[in-house]
Amino acid sequence: MDIFKTAEGEQGLSNEEIAALLEKSLEGRTLRNVLVIPPDFTRYHSNAGFITQTYWRLLTARGVNVDVMPALGTHVPVSESQWKTMFGDIPYDRMIVHNWRTDVVKLGEVPADAVKDISEGLWTDPVAVEVNRRIMDERYDLIISPGQVVPHEVIGMANHAKNLFVGCGGADMINKSHMIGAVCGMEKAMGRDHTPVRRLFDYAFDHFVAQRPILWVLTVNTAPGGKIRSHGLFIGEGRNCLTEAVKLAQQKNIDYVEHGIRKCVVYLDPSEFTSTWLGNKSIYRTRMAMADGGELIVLAPGVHQFGEDKAVDALIRKYGYRGRLHTLEVFKRPDADDLRANMGAAAHLIHGSSDGRFSITYCVKNITKEEVEGVGFKAADYDEMVAKYDPGKLQYGYNTVDGEEIYFIPNPALGLWINRERFQG
Repeated sequence: MDIFKTAEGEQGLSNEEIAALLEKSLEGRTLRNVLVIPPDFTRYHSNAGFITQTYWRLLTARGVNVDVMPALGTHVPVSESQWKTMFGDIPYDRMIVHNWRTDVVKLGEVPADAVKDISEGLWTDPVAVEVNRRIMDERYDLIISPGQVVPHEVIGMANHAKNLFVGCGGADMINKSHMIGAVCGMEKAMGRDHTPVRRLFDYAFDHFVAQRPILWVLTVNTAPGGKIRSHGLFIGEGRNCLTEAVKLAQQKNIDYVEHGIRKCVVYLDPSEFTSTWLGNKSIYRTRMAMADGGELIVLAPGVHQFGEDKAVDALIRKYGYRGRLHTLEVFKRPDADDLRANMGAAAHLIHGSSDGRFSITYCVKNITKEEVEGVGFKAADYDEMVAKYDPGKLQYGYNTVDGEEIYFIPNPALGLWINRERFQG
């Protein structure tokens, strides 16, 4: 049974309304063991923390054993302080850490012919379908997957099967799905539903995982001033919940600007963005709104590394964010085995560049200017830039600073910005 609820006002659904719908989703179920797969702290504004806490209380009160495994993908595990902030009174020792390198089982593969059709001939290799072994564990009577449907640079709209095949997936799917998204082009994907990577995940789900008892609990949120507002909740066991959530997210999470932005200032909350791997959402989500020759200024006080782990960090330092065509050329070189072995990183390098169309200036406190410039960005002193572009004083959207028009975005993870003049439809 699908349970869809859209808020009537802009304040969103109340916690009481959400909790009642979650309780309703458990009616008629006899459960002993439940696996909950929420996003990690980088998706704090998904409201999945509250949803996971609510399910925890409802289920444990019934004597159900509940395991919680954040969908990390290749991110670092949730810290104890992050866990407390997001998941409240759920004990930290109940967290299961997904290891994308070692803790997966192979279910089969998306064949080459299907991949070729999905990518319109741009990628012709088969893709292995791997998921964390717990997803296939018959002990679980129910697997609950909460998360936010929001524009995404690889898949178009995040969540649903992505939570399994990337968040809890293995190397081949993570790497190749990101490369398929990169070669097909972000502009063809972001903010849309039936994109090449979404079709890849739909195929994998329908052929290998559809028989598992998975309950999707999808939110559509905004977070003005950092306060989460859930405008819709879509609960179901099929794809309909995603289809309907995408429609609402396209209304709530895409902002059209009337002309290309000449200067855009993006602030990255240090509790959420600690690497360019995460912080480059400032690039992904604004590139469709930036004017040719414009400047993107990224205020990133918490960014202290490039990759989320040492191996990826080293690849970013070695190859840099130097554009789609350059990265694809390097990818084919005989001496780039390390990059081919980590296609997710190669795709990230493509996504993290403006392809020379506008400049990107990173303003950090814990990486040297030389290191920032070494990966292909411009660098500026954080304290000097934040004195001029104070996030505490700027309003979301257009501002005038020293007689110059700038566009300010306080959190790039919550939306997608598009120049209406340039990107019709």
